[in-house]
Amino acid sequence: MQDGQTILKKGRKFDQVLDAACALFLTEGFHRTNMDHIAARANVSKATVYSYFPDKKLLFLEAVRTEIARRAVDAEAGIPVDAPVRMVLEFSARILIGFYMSDFAKKLYRLSIAEAESFPELARMFHNSGSKMAQDRISGYFAEAANAGDMIIDDPDLAAAQFIELCKADIFERSMLGLTPAISEADIVRVSKGAVEMFLARYGPDSGRTHG
Repeated sequence: MQDGQTILKKGRKFDQVLDAACALFLTEGFHRTNMDHIAARANVSKATVYSYFPDKKLLFLEAVRTEIARRAVDAEAGIPVDAPVRMVLEFSARILIGFYMSDFAKKLYRLSIAEAESFPELARMFHNSGSKMAQDRISGYFAEAANAGDMIIDDPDLAAAQFIELCKADIFERSMLGLTPAISEADIVRVSKGAVEMFLARYGPDSGRTHG
């Protein structure tokens, strides 16, 4: 459901249709994918697809939103939020890098850019369900850590945005432009370690800073 405007009819093959649609849209693009392709990929009739989704745009947005939400739940389950700050940051950095370097995120990001003018809802949804959601949750954790005296942060929202960007340093642009065939484990270790070290040097309790 998007923005509370449309109540989707769900049925036994609803998830089947969503999975097929997501795979095709990200591989073929929005305009080259039609309901016939999706029905064939999902092994259902076109009437079944239309019974769940009256138009292709709604199906596209719901398929992508659902996949982002699923990945977010899986990612958060692996973060030890009660652990020391450094450990939480290390886990979070690796999860963020893993998401942004995934084929799913790269394809969706490229598609969002390509369709930004003709399909602004996609870019908005990708931002709100992906980057902004991650930033909001990291910001909430930083606010709690600051209140507990574990970090020195006056602007949790800005700090969260900075941490996310640190986790993209050097590898994100190269990967998006296809300049690097694959990001290695050594790259992930190097970038995640550098992000955490730099972040703690600025916001950690031993940074020498004070609130205000």
